[in-house]
Amino acid sequence: MPGDALADATLARARAGDEHAFRELTEPHRRELQVHCYRIVGSLQEAEDLVQETLLAAWRGLEAFEGRSSVRAWLYRIATNRCLDALRARSRRPREVQAMNEPPEPTRRTEPLWLEPYPDVLLEDLPDRSPGPAARYEVRESTELAFIVALQQLPPGQRAALVLRDVLGFRTAEVAGMLDVGEASVKGALQRARAALVGRLPSADRERAPRPGSAHERRLVGRFADAVENGDVDEMVSLLTDDAWVTMPPQPLEYQGHEAIAALLRYNEERRGPLRVVPTRANTQPAFGCYLPDTQTAIARAHGIMVLTLEGDRISAITWFGGNSVFPYFGLPRTLRVSA
Repeated sequence: MPGDALADATLARARAGDEHAFRELTEPHRRELQVHCYRIVGSLQEAEDLVQETLLAAWRGLEAFEGRSSVRAWLYRIATNRCLDALRARSRRPREVQAMNEPPEPTRRTEPLWLEPYPDVLLEDLPDRSPGPAARYEVRESTELAFIVALQQLPPGQRAALVLRDVLGFRTAEVAGMLDVGEASVKGALQRARAALVGRLPSADRERAPRPGSAHERRLVGRFADAVENGDVDEMVSLLTDDAWVTMPPQPLEYQGHEAIAALLRYNEERRGPLRVVPTRANTQPAFGCYLPDTQTAIARAHGIMVLTLEGDRISAITWFGGNSVFPYFGLPRTLRVSA
């Protein structure tokens, strides 16, 4: 049976209530839908819930699907609007950030940014599907932390339009249909979003990061890991670019430059002592699962995820995500046994 006829037959079976046929239609898109939702809402755990909501809505609304677009585009329409609904609900919900106890004075204070890292292990399952011809960003670039952070600072409508058009490559008319707005509205949102991203993304002339997994990257990341486990603040700082940043979403405190970052790192060392680290990757960047040793036992407990942004032979940014809720997604244990 030709491919189109087979797809039509599968769709007909799904409309008749065949759950197996429905999974045949939707399962190939599940992982990319999760990445899509993550780009828009910035939370891995929320993205997973939104994909479940999307598939449930698709199952319930299958009879109304007229086939004028592909199943993939139809699912993206549902997922995008579920994300926008979630962002509206989030804005109405009070969210407090637990303040750090007397931290060093930051370089800059910002609005809280609700963000989680995304494990590279989940990116490995993405289908081998090239973005549409209208796409402006490659998959790797559009999942890097700098890009995700910049997206979260856009209004939701602009964010959705930019992801659909410039990341996924849907045509303007398709984006307008997904968002239930006119093409002129989409074009205006894209123009504003693109202009905002120019000032928020790293400049194109920055020194390139080492190739992922290369000996160069392993040496730099390994030196930093040793410095963290030894509590060697001077060594950590020596591996940073002069204008490096440390951020700690959702904490509204940012530190730039060797002096400010050294003060923050020393504050952390005095407050909690050295960490134990396990290498991983997040948002296509080197990262660590960080564990805090218990002084009373031989156990270190999951404490946070640290993501490094590399530039040439230095580290240009450290992003700290406190807590342990995303550790299972990275395949990281909640505790480690440590030697005395």
